[in-house]
Amino acid sequence: MYYAKPCTFKPIPGLCSLWRTTPCLFKQATDYNSEDSNLAIGKNLNGLCQSGAWGCFDEFNRIDASVLSVISSQLKTIQQGLISKAKRFVFEGTEIDLDPRVGAFITMNPGYAGRTELPESIKALFRPVVVIVPDLQQICEIMLFSEGFSLAKMLAKKMVVLYKLSREQLSKQYHYDFGLRALKSVLVMAGELKRSSAELPEDIVLMRALRDMNMPKFVYEDVPLFQGLITDLFPGLKCDRVSYPIFDKAVRESIAHMHLVVDEVQVDKVVQLYETMMTRHSTMVVGPTGGGKSTVVNILVQAQTRMALPTKVYTLNPKACSVIELYGYLDLASRDWTDGLLSNIFREINKPTDKKERRYILYDGDVDALWIENMVC
Repeated sequence: MYYAKPCTFKPIPGLCSLWRTTPCLFKQATDYNSEDSNLAIGKNLNGLCQSGAWGCFDEFNRIDASVLSVISSQLKTIQQGLISKAKRFVFEGTEIDLDPRVGAFITMNPGYAGRTELPESIKALFRPVVVIVPDLQQICEIMLFSEGFSLAKMLAKKMVVLYKLSREQLSKQYHYDFGLRALKSVLVMAGELKRSSAELPEDIVLMRALRDMNMPKFVYEDVPLFQGLITDLFPGLKCDRVSYPIFDKAVRESIAHMHLVVDEVQVDKVVQLYETMMTRHSTMVVGPTGGGKSTVVNILVQAQTRMALPTKVYTLNPKACSVIELYGYLDLASRDWTDGLLSNIFREINKPTDKKERRYILYDGDVDALWIENMVC
């Protein structure tokens, strides 16, 4: 049994790669989002023991401390059975088969909200694994090659240098991310731009991807600094922004219809949100109270509607209800599932329809690790 405590990288892909390359060691690798229920974890462990599979329990320290103590005894029982080389053993009051190839892994992000410290009884059952910081330049180079860039080596170095300088020189904002996830998003977009604009030089394609993916998240004071960094790394290159004349006209008409003053900075933010929504499945609009977040979203919705693309928004405040009320719950006795607010909305917007429309779920409230991580999972 192993556990890892990474912050920027998790060993789940490595575990799955090991399964593919050495299938003789075990039958299957399965990744679980750790549930706050010893019954649910117990059922998973029961199945792992009988099938000989490896299980990876992600974000293990999100489980409540009282539940962790029960899980500790379950894991201890399995460990004792493996040590004694038993073919069958009693687990949670039931005698079951024990396949010696069974394995358990856990991952955790310490120090985050909603996390608990692992009890010593759990730590004693797992062997820690050291995870090194990934080589960002090598990852960028390989991904650029896979996306069809012939100048991948040079462009990868420029990308890593740009993100390093941005991390050091730009202001410290809690929503800034210059890590591996942000790099990967830019690389994927760069590949899409290269395929759609094959006539453009590769350095201009990457420059456009870096600019369009990063500019929307910067505060006003950091915009000229970032533009200066890009100019220094790509000297002599000029990359004009993609224009959307029809959308721009619809935005200005929507602002006038809402009896607001047309402000070029706000118009640009709506265009940035429109571009982001075309490349991302979900988007976070960040800003202070009264900063115009809801206004920008409403302008985008009205502008798309004016472009013959009706947009329906389902708004809810995730902090106004509990996690159970938001997502639903499973009755442990009857095993019946009851939908929550989000579950109902999600079912509604995924119903088949012949209408050409967009449907957005808008979480209007503070971001909290307790509800947002359940949404991700």
